[in-house]
Amino acid sequence: MKLTAFTDYSLRLLMYVAVNDDRLVSIREISEVFDISRNHLMKIVHELGKGGYLKTFRGKNGGFRLGRLAKDINIGQLVRYTEDELGVVECFDDEKSNCSIVKYCMLAGVLQMALEAFLSVLDGHNLQDLIEDASFRDLMTSEVVHT
Repeated sequence: MKLTAFTDYSLRLLMYVAVNDDRLVSIREISEVFDISRNHLMKIVHELGKGGYLKTFRGKNGGFRLGRLAKDINIGQLVRYTEDELGVVECFDDEKSNCSIVKYCMLAGVLQMALEAFLSVLDGHNLQDLIEDASFRDLMTSEVVHT
């Protein structure tokens, strides 16, 4: 299973914002730190704002910060929110499946169990867990990242 770039960037953005929780963060800043398109980030920030993951502030001195405490942002829920399609194979979608063996195939059940195990591991972690490491926190707040 591969997560979309949207989810990957959402996780990075939230981790960065969580570490820099003492101030507003800007799209420009995130774009420069992670070398991600500003247009793509605008869509991500908008969606994370709609979901309550971010609070956004418009204007010249605007930006965004976490919409809830890092410990209250569950990684499994976030992935489910940002991923449009978690179906590992086409037969997960009865309406779109063209598989002629789906009625007799055991693969879909095994893959469903694998997906559930994957999500279960993510459900056991929150954003705070991802930013606990002091070296990571130092990196995300250092001048090296901001230049």
